[in-house]
Amino acid sequence: MEELDRTIFLFLNSHHSPFFDTVMWIVSLKTVWIPLYLAIIWMIFRKYGRRAWIPLMLVPVLVLIDDQGSTLLKNLVGRPRPCHEPALEGMVHTVNGYCAGMYGFVSGHAANSFGVAAFASPLLKKNWLSWSLFIWAAVISYSRVYLGVHYPGDIIGGATLGITAGSALAWVAIKINKSIRQ
Repeated sequence: MEELDRTIFLFLNSHHSPFFDTVMWIVSLKTVWIPLYLAIIWMIFRKYGRRAWIPLMLVPVLVLIDDQGSTLLKNLVGRPRPCHEPALEGMVHTVNGYCAGMYGFVSGHAANSFGVAAFASPLLKKNWLSWSLFIWAAVISYSRVYLGVHYPGDIIGGATLGITAGSALAWVAIKINKSIRQ
């Protein structure tokens, strides 16, 4: 399975250009997406009004699960990132010399972005938004492979963590919201 992951990684990572180096670098920056996060918070306030505190109090829990969970898994699994893998030396395309920490399973970017998508989608119930958020999460995740810092398996693991945590916490927010309204 690791050999397949490595083969798919090398194929995806080998397709690059100066233009996409810049695009994927920017896409991968966490601060670029602050306006999107603020827009989601605003939509939650618009939909839930005075009860917006219910889902919003769960956002730090989501961040803690996805961000710290991915860090914990990286240290437990100990799988080197492609850019740190001696067997791939000279074959991995990186941008701006960036390689991040030693271990890559699971991707924190994938966990966080898919977590936001899975959390916001059922709360806001807008098809266009759900599709947009999951496409956004996929692009961010792909950028990590493009930049040479994650294997596709790292992305799948991070997406699984994020979707699980985001969906579970959205379910909790919806249940609490319903019980308060009754």
